[in-house]
Amino acid sequence: MFDVFGSVKVLLKIDSVCIDNNIFRLHYKATVIILVAFSLLVTSRQYIGDPIDCIVDEIPLNVMDTYCWIYSTFTIPNRLTGRVGQDLVQPGVASHVDGKDEVKYHKYYQWVCFTLFFQAMLFYIPRYLWKTWEGGRIKMLVLDLNVPIVNEDCKQDRKKLLVDYFTTNLHMQNFYAFRFFICEILNFINVVGQIFFMDFFLDGEFSTYGSDVLRFTEMEPEEREDPMARVFPKVTKCTFHKYGPSGSVQKFDGLCVLPLNIVNEKIYVFLWFWFIVLSVLSGISLLYRAAVVVGPKLRLYLLRARSRLASHENIETIARKCQIGDWFILYQLGKNIDPLIYKEVISDLAKKLEGKETV
Repeated sequence: MFDVFGSVKVLLKIDSVCIDNNIFRLHYKATVIILVAFSLLVTSRQYIGDPIDCIVDEIPLNVMDTYCWIYSTFTIPNRLTGRVGQDLVQPGVASHVDGKDEVKYHKYYQWVCFTLFFQAMLFYIPRYLWKTWEGGRIKMLVLDLNVPIVNEDCKQDRKKLLVDYFTTNLHMQNFYAFRFFICEILNFINVVGQIFFMDFFLDGEFSTYGSDVLRFTEMEPEEREDPMARVFPKVTKCTFHKYGPSGSVQKFDGLCVLPLNIVNEKIYVFLWFWFIVLSVLSGISLLYRAAVVVGPKLRLYLLRARSRLASHENIETIARKCQIGDWFILYQLGKNIDPLIYKEVISDLAKKLEGKETV
């Protein structure tokens, strides 16, 4: 387990060269760390602790625990409200009539740790694709210009290489930029798709889970139905069948306590809010990206904001000559190169582009 935590710590490191943006990092850093941490927490409780304890007469407790864990437990949905200790034992735990009362089986808690880890892998896929497609281009172009103290001769050589690269590859960077935009779209599709996936996993309960929990806290104690007890019940029923002395089938109803669900219910409340916020931020990010693609003036303003020390004339010269791919790489370089050196790069590039236009 500690080895896994060690591998997760790699995601906490700040990259020396930034090749994406803050929203992108929320997907492959923050969300992956959260999901893996939750998966490890559930795993430790499920396989190291005691995930289920059942009581029933005439059946050995270890046998009942194993049986109910494997074949799942159940609750009675129309017995969720009432006075505990008088009308029912626990919410959802009461006597029922086979074929008349609805019975809801709870099988998913065995798979929570696996699904959380699987979701973490899905969140990392767009990052893996972008890192593969990017191929270290920004790191190569930065050329150690991300530190303010650089030998003057070395700085001039590296600036010249950078300017020459831009002028040589002018209007040839669009495919590079659009691959990053594709990864941003994949992030949005992934987070929205995972909301539907968790809703399917929890039998249609996840889509309104967080809002139901908020509503529950505002209701009167006598009237409210706990959504956490409905989705992740802490006490459930389990039916065990075995042959009696005469060969007839005997039925034993047992009560099972699921301490693991105390953790699960909190995890999924947090994930509901996190995924909603992340999907909204990702949607806004896509709208912003669409505006950048279709709006040359917006690209000009963003480049001005990124290179505040450079003159407006130089920035306008570059923005007029650059296409979306050239602008994107120049904008990404602005995140990594020292501001004073970046100002000089902008100035040299503008002069080179003006000279090329004159020729």
